[in-house]
Amino acid sequence: MAASPRSSRDAKRRIQQMEAKRELRKDQEQRRRRDNFIAGGAGVAVVVLAVVLQLTVFSGNPTEDEFAAAEAGLTSPSATASPTPSATEGTNSPSVPPADVAAGKTFSGSLVLNGSPVGVELDGTAAPQAAAVFKTLSDEGFYNGKSCHRLTTADSFGVLQCGSADGKGAGNPDYTWGPLENTPGDNTYPAGTIAVARTGNNAYGNGTQFFIVYKDTQIPADSAGGYTVVGKVTSGLEAVTAIAAAGITPGGSETDGAPAQAVTIDSFSLNE
Repeated sequence: MAASPRSSRDAKRRIQQMEAKRELRKDQEQRRRRDNFIAGGAGVAVVVLAVVLQLTVFSGNPTEDEFAAAEAGLTSPSATASPTPSATEGTNSPSVPPADVAAGKTFSGSLVLNGSPVGVELDGTAAPQAAAVFKTLSDEGFYNGKSCHRLTTADSFGVLQCGSADGKGAGNPDYTWGPLENTPGDNTYPAGTIAVARTGNNAYGNGTQFFIVYKDTQIPADSAGGYTVVGKVTSGLEAVTAIAAAGITPGGSETDGAPAQAVTIDSFSLNE
């Protein structure tokens, strides 16, 4: 028996409804996948942005958190804001002295912190560019009256960082230089080491800042490498350890921040 026109229309309507539902489910599934992709992409973007921000604002040796992150095999974050260097990768700012000013020479002298002299020696053979920079800056009196703005007191990370132009850790975008020199292959910086602070992941991100290691310290290299060891303390390291013993200014990290005892560089003199 042939189907009636009404039953044919009902069957056709049901088929159309089923097809419409399938299209709706398909559309919903596509939107769900798209929304998940956007959310996932946004999450990745946030992580990437955070890493980029961390890596581009570093003007100094790593923080305790950076050390722990690197030790765990993670990408090292960075801290201490700094203007973006004006010198491009592989070039020095025009005012940076040439390496031959110090090449093959040894400079000895005194860094006076809060009235306490610290004997220093710079190695122009192992780190001629760095030695040329610090010899020239000290001769110009650049460091006189500058502060040491950062202290770390972790068990295996003890440094006093000095030489920021503004006393707060910012770099000078018109005074950047490289390359890295005399970086330790094992990332170990023994007590008494004097090394150059720089912008993270930039071999030409050195500036006017340096750090004195007052106890054996491990500092992981970043993508650019390690930190240039320019010299050593020859006497008076106890002046730095006394500053460290006074601790960190309250309000931030317990092991990384401004020294509780304000530190001023009275003078920095070097002789050949």
